[in-house]
Amino acid sequence: MESASTNDAYILTVNAGSSSIKLALFTLHSGNQKVLEAAIENIGLPAAKLVTSANTQPVTAQTNAQATVVLTDWLTSQVAAADIAAVSHRIVHGGPNYHEACIVTPEVLADLQQLMPFDPQHLPVELELITVFQHALPRARHVLCFDTAFHHNLPTSARLLPLPRSFQAQGLRRYGFHGLSYTFIVEELRRVEGQAAAHGKVIIAHLGSGASLAALYNGTSIDTTMSMTPASGIPMSSRSGDLDPGVALYFARTQGYDAERFNRLVNFESGLLGMSETTADMKQLLAAEEQDQRAKEAIDVFCYQVKKTIGGFAAALGGLNTLVFTGGMGEAAPKIRQRICDGLQFLGIAIDPSRNQEGARLISPDGSRVGVHVIHTDEAVTMARETTQVLSKL
Repeated sequence: MESASTNDAYILTVNAGSSSIKLALFTLHSGNQKVLEAAIENIGLPAAKLVTSANTQPVTAQTNAQATVVLTDWLTSQVAAADIAAVSHRIVHGGPNYHEACIVTPEVLADLQQLMPFDPQHLPVELELITVFQHALPRARHVLCFDTAFHHNLPTSARLLPLPRSFQAQGLRRYGFHGLSYTFIVEELRRVEGQAAAHGKVIIAHLGSGASLAALYNGTSIDTTMSMTPASGIPMSSRSGDLDPGVALYFARTQGYDAERFNRLVNFESGLLGMSETTADMKQLLAAEEQDQRAKEAIDVFCYQVKKTIGGFAAALGGLNTLVFTGGMGEAAPKIRQRICDGLQFLGIAIDPSRNQEGARLISPDGSRVGVHVIHTDEAVTMARETTQVLSKL
């Protein structure tokens, strides 16, 4: 990765997680080339660390604000603050009204404050970081990129929640997430495999700590697993995915759970972690499954739900041309890819064992009816591209 030069203008992307903040720096005028990356991990813990391409070092970061100070100090040691033309912020939930990247204004921030009930896990942190970076880089334009935007035009049959219509007017609908990742994958398919592959019948499995799948036709989302919030869909590292609504009433009556306690259960104590009772880390579960039945069952449930979704989405698409695995597990766990694809031969899905083990970009055999790909995703690249488009219209 090249070094930043003070002769260029840059876009800084900010991607906040529950315990991490990732930064990436891109050139504004030279094709959005990525020149720097850094992250603070384990925010709020003694093990907090600053990770850059040069090294990893322990830091004090008890809060997001402290973490941002560490990151901006590091950043301004690499490039002049005055050369950062724009800061691009990932916003997980855009609600019903925000489905295109836009400039930050007081009115937009006030609107996003009203969306807190839709996304209490992410929005408070994201809005806090916008304020912090506005103070740290006041001369830069600040742009919002929305993870829900990719799925905004879902067909009505995939968008509507089966609730009384009055709630639809309040913004309750299926939104879908991981949109910045899906946008990147579509562009990569178009770049490497061609227009026909990107615009055919495509299923993308974004399998990371948060996990979802999307069905695409003509490069557009026609269905996705996550619904109104990122807690829905397939089981994830610590999120339950879809549950019988009666589970909430059961816990309220038998355990005294209020809404906050139930939210903590389904977002932080469930999924792979809850089923295994040991870890949310798929690599550790795979290493333990021969001796630990619960670890094996957690893996089996995860793979089964992904497999079932691929079958359902193939039905929604009326066939399948391309299957893409991406995200941490999707990119780095050949055993998981194999288990998911086993039994899907009737759809034309097949895996070449050696290609799969190597993590090749194409892991299906030559001549397969369905091309099965492993593609590294990069949300920051999508953010830089969208921000460049916004700035070009000013």
